[in-house]
Amino acid sequence: MAISRKVREQMNNSSWIRRMFEEGIELRKIHGPENVFDLSLGNPLLEPPAEFKDQLIRLANEKTPGTHRYMPNGGFPEVRAQVAEVLAEESGTPFTGAEILMTVGAAGALNTILRSILDQDDEVVLIAPFFAEYVFYVEHQTGLAKHASCDENWLPDIASLEAAIGQRTRAVIINSPNNPTGVIYPESSIAAVSEVIQRAEEKYGTEIYLISDEPYRKLIYTEAPYPFIFKHHPRSIVATSHSKDLGLAGERIGYIAVNPADPGKVDLLDALNFSLRTLGFVNAPALMQRVVSSIQRATVDIGIYRAKRDLLFGSLKKIGYDCVEPDGAFYVFPKTPIPDDEQFVAQLQKELVLVVPGIGFGTPGFFRASYCVDDWVIEGAIHGLEEAFKQANS
Repeated sequence: MAISRKVREQMNNSSWIRRMFEEGIELRKIHGPENVFDLSLGNPLLEPPAEFKDQLIRLANEKTPGTHRYMPNGGFPEVRAQVAEVLAEESGTPFTGAEILMTVGAAGALNTILRSILDQDDEVVLIAPFFAEYVFYVEHQTGLAKHASCDENWLPDIASLEAAIGQRTRAVIINSPNNPTGVIYPESSIAAVSEVIQRAEEKYGTEIYLISDEPYRKLIYTEAPYPFIFKHHPRSIVATSHSKDLGLAGERIGYIAVNPADPGKVDLLDALNFSLRTLGFVNAPALMQRVVSSIQRATVDIGIYRAKRDLLFGSLKKIGYDCVEPDGAFYVFPKTPIPDDEQFVAQLQKELVLVVPGIGFGTPGFFRASYCVDDWVIEGAIHGLEEAFKQANS
C-alpha cells in the first residue's frame, strides 16, 4: 500500500467531474473534438478584462526592488487595505485591511478557515447540492461533514438545517450563487440560516461560524443587490476568489474576509495567519495580489454568460426538462427524466454530451450542465439533450 488508505478512499469517492473529463478525452479521440459537446467543466471561458493586462504590464515593468520577496502571510498591507475599501463599499460593512487575508484562491481560503476552527471530529454542515470538494476540505482538517438539504427552489430547507446542527457543529458553509444550481440565496434565506445558527449556539452553549463561499458573487444576472452575510451573524467569514469574476482561475488568487463584528476576531485572525503559513501556502502569489488590488471593481463581460445561460436554459425548458432558472454563476441543474441520474448521464454520453450527475453534488436525480463554453458546444449539445430526453420518456 503506497498511499494513505484515507486518500485512496477519497479518490474512489471523488470527482465525477474528473471522470467526465477523462471520458471526454476518449470520446474526442474516437469521434473528433468537434463532435463532442462537453458541458461538464466549470472552467471560466472569458479572458480577463483589459484592466488586468494593463496592470500586469505596468507592474512587470516596475523597477521597485523587493516586490517578489516574502511579505506578511496575510498579504501586502496596501493590497489588503484596497480590497477592504471596495468590500466595505459593496457590503456596507466597515472593513479595514486587518480583516482581510489574501489567499491561494477560494479553495486555499476554505482550507485555511477550516484548519483554524476545527478540532478532530468537529462537524461542518453542508447544504446540498454543494461543491463536492467541500467534503474533502472538511475531512483534510479532521472534521466530519454533515448534510442539510434545500427546498424545490434550491433554497436552504430550514428544518433540515436545524436537524443537522448539533453539539459538535463548528460551521455551516453556504455557496451563493450556488454551484451547481446557479441560485442566489436571498436576504430572507441568509437571515433564516443565521437565526438557526444562533438558536443552536444558545441551545448548546457553542460558537458556530457561518462561512460563505463566494467565487461567483459578481456573476449575477439580476438587478437586486447581492445579499451579504455580515449583518446577519457576527461569527461570519467570506471565502472568495477572482477565478470567475476576473477569469483568473489559473492564477490562484483570492481572499478571506472576517466580519469586523466578530467578538473573537483577534484570535481568529491569528489562527488564520498561522494556518495559511503552515498549510504550506505561506502567502498568496505576490504579483497577482498587486494586480487584482487595483481592479477590484472590474469584471469579465457578464452579458456574455447571461446570453449563454438564456440559450441553454431556454433550450432545456423547451425540450421539457424541469429546471430552476439560474440567477448567477454559469451552471444549470435540471432534474433527470428518470430517477437514476448516473444512468441518464450515461445515456447522454452516448449522444456525445458530457454533464455531471447530481450525486456528485450530494443530490441524486439531477445533473449539472455548464454554459461557460463556446456557443457551438451548447448548440451541439441541444440535439443530444433532446434525444436522451425523448428516449427516457418513450
